[in-house]
Amino acid sequence: MPNYYPVMLDIRGRLAIVVGGDRIAAEKAAGLSASGAKVRVISSEFCGELLRQGEHKQVTLQHTAYEPGDLAGAFVVIAATNDPQLVQTIWNETQERGQLLNIVDVPQYCSFILPSILRREQLTIAVSTEGASPSLAKRIRHSLEESFPAEYGLYLRLASLARTHLRNNGVPYDRRDDFFKDYYASDVLHILSEGNTTEAIALIAALLQDYGIDVAVSALETALKQEKEEEHVNSDA
Repeated sequence: MPNYYPVMLDIRGRLAIVVGGDRIAAEKAAGLSASGAKVRVISSEFCGELLRQGEHKQVTLQHTAYEPGDLAGAFVVIAATNDPQLVQTIWNETQERGQLLNIVDVPQYCSFILPSILRREQLTIAVSTEGASPSLAKRIRHSLEESFPAEYGLYLRLASLARTHLRNNGVPYDRRDDFFKDYYASDVLHILSEGNTTEAIALIAALLQDYGIDVAVSALETALKQEKEEEHVNSDA
């Protein structure tokens, strides 16, 4: 029986606190920041990578040792420490506040654990051994990278555009499911991997025609460009 329930956690705009100033703390802080959290890192000393993140305004650095009360307002807390007394104190505070807590490599003091992650834009593949062997989880994730190349990001963007046209044209769920079966079996991903986006979009337009939807290749290209521009604006906001 599994011991954990896998979830995707929305932390955008929420306070996440990292306790610790070493390379591991920097890795955790970067992951939280990349997911949209407002990250504060608490430590008396910071490694070079955390100093860089602070200079680039990716995180806020609090140059003090952790003290009880520092975790006020946090939605999620991650601590990179092996000090037993500090671990216990952080655990006690998060329990009182009802906060999510991960203490690196101390699963008995974690309300959640972090899997090894492979990301391709909107595609997220998480590999977890439930704490049995994080190192093995990392190697399994590495083995998946060739099966899910970088082009999967664009592949999913185009799938989302196709889904929008299917829904807007009233194509029922079972037929939409048939479409994506055809989409997955098509050469779209292979063509994208060769760098020919226009040809891939033309193939998607042809697939949509098979489901009674006429959409110009240029219209799909324009929609894709607009989506990228909107994401760029949002990322700069």
